[in-house]
Amino acid sequence: MTDGTARQDGTARQDGTQDTAALDAAVEAAADRLRTLPESRLRRGAAAAGLGLARELTRRAQRLERPQAPVKELPDAGIYSVGDQLAVAGHDLAAALRTAGATDPAAARHELAAALALIHAHAER
Repeated sequence: MTDGTARQDGTARQDGTQDTAALDAAVEAAADRLRTLPESRLRRGAAAAGLGLARELTRRAQRLERPQAPVKELPDAGIYSVGDQLAVAGHDLAAALRTAGATDPAAARHELAAALALIHAHAER
């Protein structure tokens, strides 16, 4: 594509930013899955696993945005909020990757692949 639009393969766009469409889609799917689970499944560990994933995505975004600053942990807002927390954390990481891709495309591609692998591993549970 030469018009600067998003690409599905995780490569840089014409404007130099990282394409994060695959990450955005995977995050939305994982968040939607958590939002639709019954309370019993959330209490049996799905919420804790979702929060763990959201926290990891948050850590990764913070390291990209402010590498020298201490990482702040995402708080536990309860089992009914974990889907929304995952969505916010994932989209924050996507935004950080788009910015990072303009200065270090290889590192951004690597981080994008790692984030996608984490989300896919979470979905297989």
